[in-house]
Amino acid sequence: RDRLADLEEFISSPNIAQIQQVGDRCYDEGLYEPARILYNNVSNYARLASTLVHLGEYQAAVDGARKANSTKTWKEVCFACVEAGEFRMAQMCGLHIVVHADELEELINFYQSRGFFQELIQLLEAALGLERAHMGMFTELAILYSKYNTPKMREHLELFWSRVNIPKVLRAAEQAHLWPELVFLYDKYEEYDNAIQTMMAHPTQCWKEAMFKDIITKVANIELYYRALSHYLEFKPMLLNDLLLVLTPRLDHTRAVGYFQKVGQLSLVLPYVKSVQSHNNKVINEALNNIYIENEDYDSLRDSIDSFNNFDNIALAQRLEKHELIEFRRIAAYLFKMNNRWKQAVELCKKDHLYKDAMEYAAESRNTDISEDLMSWFLDNENYESFAAGTFVMYDMLRPDVILELGWRHNIMDFAMPYLIQCVREYTLKVDKLEVSDETRTKEAETNNQQPLVLGEQLMITSGPAGYSPMPGMYNMPPQQQQPQQMPQQLYNGGYMGTM
Repeated sequence: RDRLADLEEFISSPNIAQIQQVGDRCYDEGLYEPARILYNNVSNYARLASTLVHLGEYQAAVDGARKANSTKTWKEVCFACVEAGEFRMAQMCGLHIVVHADELEELINFYQSRGFFQELIQLLEAALGLERAHMGMFTELAILYSKYNTPKMREHLELFWSRVNIPKVLRAAEQAHLWPELVFLYDKYEEYDNAIQTMMAHPTQCWKEAMFKDIITKVANIELYYRALSHYLEFKPMLLNDLLLVLTPRLDHTRAVGYFQKVGQLSLVLPYVKSVQSHNNKVINEALNNIYIENEDYDSLRDSIDSFNNFDNIALAQRLEKHELIEFRRIAAYLFKMNNRWKQAVELCKKDHLYKDAMEYAAESRNTDISEDLMSWFLDNENYESFAAGTFVMYDMLRPDVILELGWRHNIMDFAMPYLIQCVREYTLKVDKLEVSDETRTKEAETNNQQPLVLGEQLMITSGPAGYSPMPGMYNMPPQQQQPQQMPQQLYNGGYMGTM
């Protein structure tokens, strides 16, 4: 070691020594100072850098590695710097290593095995801006974030999700239980079914209303629609109608309404049921009618019945006719009327003293027996005002003799008289019309009799047999005065008739 100056002087002068081989021997025997001088002389920067590492001259080793420009040299210097705690120098070397995808894994394992996680993350963060940055760098950094710096993983994915190996990062996120990041990656990878399942499995950590409603419309498995309804019913019941609004074009409404009926939460989704009633589905109509009955909303029930007729009319009528509220019993009568059960409709109106409805239904039935029975019932109950009103409401269905008899037997001719006067007036008009019609027909018949049978100029024989001419005035004489004209004698003398 004391003769290093002599060594430098010797190799700087002309010589034929095998300096490379001597340098290798010095390196192998641990004589790093002589080896440094020898390698520097022959410009073997790779061995020089390695030698400088052993000498602890890391800055010079980095400069030597830069001149050597060899991946192996960069790795050797980098690992030595890491071992020595020179992370700034190690990062400078690492930037030349990570751009090679084949070398990245070894570098990461070296750092991780020694517990230098943050230094490794800093190295990869610095490398992202390189021109030769590749997918492996973004992917490995995302995986490192999932393990050692989870708050930064979401930001990294939002910026570089298109440059990472998503399946690999998905596995890392799932192992780290980073559910929001997992849902984000599923969405970008178009695995919508998995995204929805993850959000429903971990709602407290990764559920977001806007994202859920956006993704649920893209799933391939329609069973997830109904699982989502169950999930909302359990965790977010007040937002259930918003979800149903999004899913309305895709749902089987019969199944959805049946599910809510089964769990007893149909009233909770009333806006949804109303919005899909336009399909006139039997299950939907009956479910909505049941809600109206439970809420005692008879006006809405009547509107629903008038607008949508696809439901069991008779079953609903039989249910409503025993309801405690008169308006619902009135709707029952209305349903009986819609199904041509006129007698039941009228009888139900009579029980509830719905006189106007009873008279209108009887008139619509066009049944004389029902109308006259109702009139008799009015008199039996001494309801003379309704009797008088019924004579006009059911006017076409009543027989005058029956009304006259009823009025006479109950001594209420004053109430029957307006009807009888109207009948007399009506029959009088009919008779007058018949007389006018008869007179018209008589005049038409007389006019037809006076016209001649042959119209226009009479046709006459202008040229008869020789010597034959009609008698003067013959055709103008009445039939009884006309005399047969004698034929000329020559007709009998062998003219036209020949020998008789």
